[in-house]
Amino acid sequence: MNILLWLIPTILTAYYVYLIRKYLYYWHQLPYWELPKNFKPTTGVTIIIPARNEAANIKACLDSVGQQNYPPHLFEIILVNDHSEDNTAEIASALPYANLKIIHLADLITQADQQSFKKAGIAAAIEQAAHPLMVTTDADCMVSPDWLNLLVSFYEAHDYKFIAAPVNFYNENGLLEKFQSLDFQGMMGITGAGIQGDFMRMCNGANLAYERAAYHAVDGFAGIDQLASGDDMLLMQKIIRHFPDSVGYLKNPDARTFTKAQPDLNSFIRQRLRWATKSAVYPEHQVTFMLAMTFFFCWSILLSFLLIPFLGMKMGIIFLAQFLIKSIVDYQLLSTMTRFFNRKDLLTTFWISQVYHILYIAGIGLLANLKKEYQWKGRKVR
Repeated sequence: MNILLWLIPTILTAYYVYLIRKYLYYWHQLPYWELPKNFKPTTGVTIIIPARNEAANIKACLDSVGQQNYPPHLFEIILVNDHSEDNTAEIASALPYANLKIIHLADLITQADQQSFKKAGIAAAIEQAAHPLMVTTDADCMVSPDWLNLLVSFYEAHDYKFIAAPVNFYNENGLLEKFQSLDFQGMMGITGAGIQGDFMRMCNGANLAYERAAYHAVDGFAGIDQLASGDDMLLMQKIIRHFPDSVGYLKNPDARTFTKAQPDLNSFIRQRLRWATKSAVYPEHQVTFMLAMTFFFCWSILLSFLLIPFLGMKMGIIFLAQFLIKSIVDYQLLSTMTRFFNRKDLLTTFWISQVYHILYIAGIGLLANLKKEYQWKGRKVR
């Protein structure tokens, strides 16, 4: 028993250090992409924006997307109004963008017909798309004027079937939002490193590009439409299986989309539960294994702390060693990413974020396996 008390935390800690160092290595190996001088795009793009009850955000989103430094005849915007109960669609329809089309999902499906409304909305938009390259973002996001130029120049240079690009939070208020923002800085490093190293392919639907032909070649969302989430990573992994070595990550801070963190603990938990539900069905078992090992590592830190009153100083030593080692390697990753995205201010919350991170990984990971239904945007989903 005494041997196991030391051996299990040691193995989990060593694996976590190995994993973070691997992320750092492949992040530095990932080539930086710059917009070519005098770039003249030739690719037509359909930007798909699913929206439900986004009246507070939709104008800023569509203004940033509609005012791209990209030939207007080469891109269109399809806003998918997902049964909004506010005036999202009315605000959008009043905007002066000739290349903006609005699809009302209520005209196509009823609320009782679907589990994943977002996938259904994206699928409907793809069927009506006028261009061959699909780009997705969310209705609460904003982008830089060269966002499309960067995505398309990267696509035309490499001919990828699927491109992931970075997402950042902004205008954070309070510790919880700053924790989410710092955590996401690390996630962007993990995303780029995993794609570069070909060992952990992840992405975020707020900033993706993929060929319509590739989407159809893998039969779209068929087989992954039973979950509310997964319009990004699960589709990505379907395309990877059909088109090996066809995925790229666009490493440039100007290519990121900006969104806001969840404002309170309940909405944060619901969001992360929605994301976590797809982890059990990842076809890439290596991804599931790495996520599981991180989950067990965080639980080992938590249990070491909780067992101090019962098992004494030896548990205190184990806890302190694990916490400090995790903090050292996490700081290496997060300082690298905050420097890249020019957000070193977020490191002021590093120590409290370490506590939040352990509790979040342990708690959400457990809840995702116990709780199969949750509320998201007024709907009960799974």
